[in-house]
Amino acid sequence: MKKLIQTIKDIWSIEELRNKILLTLGFMAIYRLAAQVPLPGIDINVAQAALKNQTSGGGILGLLDMFTGGAFAQASIVALGIMPYISASIVVQLMGIAVPYLQKLQKDGESGRKKINQITRWLTIAITMVQGPAYITNIYQLIPSEAFYISGSMFWLSSMVILTAGTIFAMWLGEKITDKGIGNGISLLIMIGIIARFPSSFIQEVVSKVTASNGGMIMILLEVIVWFLVILVCVYLVTAVRRIAVQYARKTVAGNIKSVAGSRDYIPLKLNSSGVMPIIFAQAIMFAPALLAGSDNESVKSIGIEFSNMFGLWYNLLFAFLIIIFSYFYTAITIPTNKMADDLKRSGGFIPGIRPGKDTGDMLDRVLSLITFPGSLFLALVAILPSLVINFGLTQSWALFYGGTSLLIMVGVAIDTIQQINSHLLNRHYDGLMKKGTKRKSVS
Repeated sequence: MKKLIQTIKDIWSIEELRNKILLTLGFMAIYRLAAQVPLPGIDINVAQAALKNQTSGGGILGLLDMFTGGAFAQASIVALGIMPYISASIVVQLMGIAVPYLQKLQKDGESGRKKINQITRWLTIAITMVQGPAYITNIYQLIPSEAFYISGSMFWLSSMVILTAGTIFAMWLGEKITDKGIGNGISLLIMIGIIARFPSSFIQEVVSKVTASNGGMIMILLEVIVWFLVILVCVYLVTAVRRIAVQYARKTVAGNIKSVAGSRDYIPLKLNSSGVMPIIFAQAIMFAPALLAGSDNESVKSIGIEFSNMFGLWYNLLFAFLIIIFSYFYTAITIPTNKMADDLKRSGGFIPGIRPGKDTGDMLDRVLSLITFPGSLFLALVAILPSLVINFGLTQSWALFYGGTSLLIMVGVAIDTIQQINSHLLNRHYDGLMKKGTKRKSVS
């Protein structure tokens, strides 16, 4: 406890880090305030009652409402949240594999990254133009006509403009947090939305257990204990499997390099180099099949209904498969093994027994693939855990916090943010030592 208090004091004493944290908290507070602002032109009480009935039972719409921090069910100006931006990012990164122009931009460094970001922003607007009408249609189907204060066409036009502006505003906040604040802004906005739903989900579970005389507070206490155990087990498994992966990497020739001077070092290969991004990408894809439920074709409609049940067998099989695929995909685009091999060759480093260049790149890729596999399996297992624990009588909204997308994103984003804070602290300590050393040298 004493060490924690001292760490907080160290963080607060660094002006740059303090300003970054305050700026991040301020932007997240603005986003949460925007989530409470309703669309104009409708009886908001009627709209919220209808939408909350649709999302309170969990399911795919309940998960979407969780990702937006309740904005979806409140008919908010940011009802679509940051999900159009996530979808646009997925499309752009997938196109980067096949489109030569995007491949060229990926190799152009900072200038290429800026152009890719601009393409992603424009694509976000285009996706919002598709998702916006679907959301407004959903409102029209749920709310009686007398609850609308303005005519149909005027409501459509104003709502589309406002929803698009709300998504752009959320995207801007996320990018500003990434550039000026601490942590990944987009992930933080999703995390704060999930945390905002945690109290209501827990209260709903308490009411369910007490009113139904299903164990009462004793069951609630047991569920909370199990929830903490799930988190501890996840942390333990991550640590244990990571240790095994690191030991494997070091025992293989791909984990062991030599420089021209004969010194020995290790290539920093991670168990899960992609963090929580495979979860976010896979979840964004899983929203698409649910749209088929509104089709007029009975066969297509049945498929859509099947994939609308996020606790069903086929939904979780596809979800787990997508997580594994995106784990490899995101690792491949964030860790270019060929570039690492070229850098080793130019610096004079080499892997004993492996020819420099292409052979080294192939070996690194093979070892990285073997290490990524258990990490992707672990992500997939934790992601589908809610579909297992719901069989023990938990409400759907509360079951989402037992592993699953919600818990993984919260824990993953929190760890990434803490790591960035630690980096600032380490850099601060390093600069302080350098300054002291310089002063002593100048005095002598």
